[in-house]
Amino acid sequence: MIYPLLRHLFFSLDAETAHSVGMAGIDFLDAAGVTCLLASPVPRDPRRVMGIDFPNPVGLAAGLDKNGEHVNALAALGFGFIEVGTVTPRPQPGNPKPRLFRIPAQQAIVNRMGFNNDGVDKLLANVVGAQFTRRGGVLGINIGKNFDTPIEKAADDYLVCLDRVYAAASYVTVNISSPNTRNLRDLQNDDALDALLGRLKAAQAGLADRHGKYVPLALKIAPDLEDEQIQAIADLLRRHRMDGVIATNTTVSRVGVEGLPNAEQTGGLSGAPLTARSTAVVRRLAAALAGELPVIGVGGILSGADAAAKIAAGASLVQCYTGFIYRGPQLIAEAAAAIAGLRRA
Repeated sequence: MIYPLLRHLFFSLDAETAHSVGMAGIDFLDAAGVTCLLASPVPRDPRRVMGIDFPNPVGLAAGLDKNGEHVNALAALGFGFIEVGTVTPRPQPGNPKPRLFRIPAQQAIVNRMGFNNDGVDKLLANVVGAQFTRRGGVLGINIGKNFDTPIEKAADDYLVCLDRVYAAASYVTVNISSPNTRNLRDLQNDDALDALLGRLKAAQAGLADRHGKYVPLALKIAPDLEDEQIQAIADLLRRHRMDGVIATNTTVSRVGVEGLPNAEQTGGLSGAPLTARSTAVVRRLAAALAGELPVIGVGGILSGADAAAKIAAGASLVQCYTGFIYRGPQLIAEAAAAIAGLRRA
């Protein structure tokens, strides 16, 4: 595989520049019909989750393709589903650069991007025109609030985004767990979350009637939660009959990277140091939910074994991001094969 050589080149560049170059390169290979140079065939392993048929259980997490500009090329690498965003009602630049930092010694990344995106209308124009969606590919759209929207009015931003993306999405993810938008994680608190979920579910019901289709709603939560908070969130998810939950986002902890270059940078930490913490949240959440709604496991998947561990802990699907940066497209096939192996065991 050529990815280790490409990674050496990418890692010689600033992290955000490397991201742009890498996405352009994947688009070029897809247009030339030679993504096989990067990716191995992925075993078909259909799963039905949230009422959606997934060709395999390994997806791309939100954040890599914030504006839905690279959906076709990313899907050609073998992902069973693609999640784009986080998108906000209005375009916003995000936090000042530099805002993306590697910690190679621990296969980790710190980011403080701050929901940089071109706004919901631009994302919609991109994904509606994508062959992937026209051919029935599973597309999740991750929604958030603008940085300058007061936290007490955050629900209004989520409702605007939900209304706009509903018809184009296979499912919609409500991101209340990024550490890079001020006070956003306050929405995970009991009363705030109860009110937010109530408004979202009411809007979902109205949109289902208007569009003649039901689009599932998932909630994305942080890994930095105590057991009591996980139980409280699970109780609210069940009470409001949410369709799924994604565990987890990045962590504000620096356990596992102490003293390493870039570890002191402000932002969310992802990658290998998050593996055990995220899997523990998946396990606790799955137990608290008792099968009433599915868990999508994400955080620190750097190998097939990591992906299989998320499934064994109670996840129905998994998503990759940082592992994809460090391991390349080969991780997709490896993770899918490891998960398929659980069924044969």
